[in-house]
Amino acid sequence: MTSEESRLAELRGWLGELSTPSRVFVAAGRFTEPDPDLPELAARVRDLLARTATDEAWRRFLPGYVPPPVPRLCAALEPLEAAEAVPFLTTLATVDLLWPSHRHRPAEAAARAADRVVTLLGPSGSWWTNHDAACGAVNGLTPLFDSLLAGTDGRHYALALQIADD
Repeated sequence: MTSEESRLAELRGWLGELSTPSRVFVAAGRFTEPDPDLPELAARVRDLLARTATDEAWRRFLPGYVPPPVPRLCAALEPLEAAEAVPFLTTLATVDLLWPSHRHRPAEAAARAADRVVTLLGPSGSWWTNHDAACGAVNGLTPLFDSLLAGTDGRHYALALQIADD
């Protein structure tokens, strides 16, 4: 296994520590396009949204759902300061969107995994979310409640999405 393959396997492994069945979905990979930017990252977000919609637990809530086109996803994503990526990812994997007292993952374990994911993408990694921190709004990506964090180092990407329905 090359160091590149090893790094990607580690990224996927740590993201897997943040996922939960039918609630927190994750994806990681390496871009195949030269010089990927936000549209390429949004395309990977779109793939994750499509995969989530086919999950057995969510199909009935998302009949006929088609993820937004890439330009609309780009417009929904807000930059997140790198220093906020670990706490945001920890919260996304830990705290339920509808029932904040319910925990999906133990906070300590989630923080450790989130820190490793962010570290693997490095200090120059860029982070995006569907939350607008300035006003507290969420740019919904699905007809459900959702929270997304997407990161990239320009070569690899890491995605985490929590969905909920009332």
